[in-house]
Formats: sequence, C-alpha cells, structure tokens
Amino acid sequence: MAVSKLKKLKQSAPEAANPVETMAGWIERYTVYLRSECHLAENTVQAYRRDLEHMKEWLHGRSPTAMSISDLGDFAGFLKKKKLAATSISRHIVAIRMFYKFLQLESAIADNPAELLTTPKVWQRVPYVLSISQIDRFLTAPQRFDQLGLRDRAILELMYATGCRVSEISDLLVANVHLEEGYCLAEGKGSKQRMVPLGERAVEAITIYLKEQRPVLAAGRQFAESPWLILSRSGQRMRREAIWELIKRYALRAGIDSEVSPHTLRHSFATHLLGGGADLRLIQEMLGHASIQTTQIYTQVETSKLKKVHNQFHPRA
Repeated sequence: MAVSKLKKLKQSAPEAANPVETMAGWIERYTVYLRSECHLAENTVQAYRRDLEHMKEWLHGRSPTAMSISDLGDFAGFLKKKKLAATSISRHIVAIRMFYKFLQLESAIADNPAELLTTPKVWQRVPYVLSISQIDRFLTAPQRFDQLGLRDRAILELMYATGCRVSEISDLLVANVHLEEGYCLAEGKGSKQRMVPLGERAVEAITIYLKEQRPVLAAGRQFAESPWLILSRSGQRMRREAIWELIKRYALRAGIDSEVSPHTLRHSFATHLLGGGADLRLIQEMLGHASIQTTQIYTQVETSKLKKVHNQFHPRA
C-alpha cells in the first residue's frame, strides 16, 4: 500500500529540467525569455546577462539548480572580493532573483533559494552635477573648426536641453524631432515614448547640424538613408559608447572634472530645473522615471547646497 502511494507521488511531482545543464546554456535560454516573454529593452537584457556571467565565473562549472541560500550568500561575498560597489552588488542580486524565478517557471527547481537573498544596504549618493558656468563652458567646447563640431555641439545641447539618457539620444529618429514646435519624442525604458521640450539653443544647434553637416554624413551611407538624427562618420547610427567618449573629450577641453559622463548632463538638467522652481512631477515626466522616488534624489542635491552655504557662512556652523 505504501509502495503504491509512493509511486503516485513520484508520478504527480513535476519533472525537473536536466540538473546538470551548464550555466552558459541557462544564460542563453534566459536571454531569449527576457526578449520574447518579458519584452525588455536590449540594454536591460544585456545588463542582466553581464551580471549572470559573473555568476557563471563563480559557479566554475557547477549547475545553478544545485545552489542553496548558503551558496548564493557566498556568491555575494565573491562580488565583494571583486571590490564592486554596494549598488552594483544589489543589482546583481536583483538579477539573480529574477533568474531563479525563471528556473522555477522552467521546472528546473522546486523552491527558489534566491527569495531569501538580501541586498546590501545602499546609501543614496548625491549625483554629480555641473554648475551653470561649467555647463556654459562645456556646451561651447565643440567649435566650427572641429571636423564634426556641428554634430557634437548638437549632441551636447540636446542632452542638456532634454535630460535624455545617452541610449535615447543614440536611438533618436529625425522624424521624432519637431524643431518648429520645440520638442522631441524620446523612447525610454520599456519602449515608452515621452514628449520632451527643446530649448532655443538646442533647436538652433540641431538646425545648423541638419542643414550643414548631417547631409554630408548621410552621404557616406551605402544603402538607404539613415533614419537616426545623430550619425557617425560612416552615416550609421552613432553608438552610445562613441557619445560617451565624445563627452569625456569635450569635458577635458572645457577644463571640467574627469567624472563627467552622459548621466552628468541628465543630473544637471534635473537639478537646474528644480533649482529654478520646476515642479518635481513635471521633472519626473521629462526624465521618464516610473516612480517619483527616483526623481526625489535631486532634492538631495538642493539640500546639500543649503548645507554647504550654511557651513560656509553661518557663525556657529
């Protein structure tokens, strides 16, 4: 009687996937799942993939389906030894949680050990922001005598005017830039499109670039005309990595700290709007933040300035 019951239990239990499947194989299947089922942006997919590549390195040939909560805790220690920041470790742990949920969906594991994995406490850092005078020097760093000065000036003006992410600038289409009306349509995370106003200086810089330099760059393309606004020397879409390098180069020319990155312009855009009295909800909309809590970090920038002034001038600071 007991034997027949045991047989029934075995028959009703879900069949697990191959327990010895390699991490490399799981990563490939998971990547397909993120694209086809979750419809995540390609940058997000690649970020999760990179995090799991670190896990593959740590597993050293072991199967991820055989890991316990204790083992995954050791992985967090492995990341610390790599001297990763707490924010980076937290992102890795979020990626692992999602990955193990996927393993459950695939019936590769019955219980999810990653559910009990805690993230390290992360202190919110005040973002690095340029002053108004630094912004002025930075935006005027590209000159007409530069081979691609008109294009580069348009990029910098566009990034500061809109607060767009570097990937959004790279993917921006000519058809989505409305200069007469003074706005552009940016496509953010999750392929969500939003309207972002353009200032007069940005409109002027983009207009000159479209008239004088973009036609020359587009002529270098062998096939159909490029639909993107910002073009490389070969007439292709300019990669975000190339925009990153461009920003570093002009920051040095303007005599600004090497910490400057594409996100510095985004932070400066939001902070300067807030300092000028803009509503936080409107800034959230322009940045494309899903949560107001993400945007609230810019209020900390204003608070830090107040503290600095107080410490500098108050007699009892």
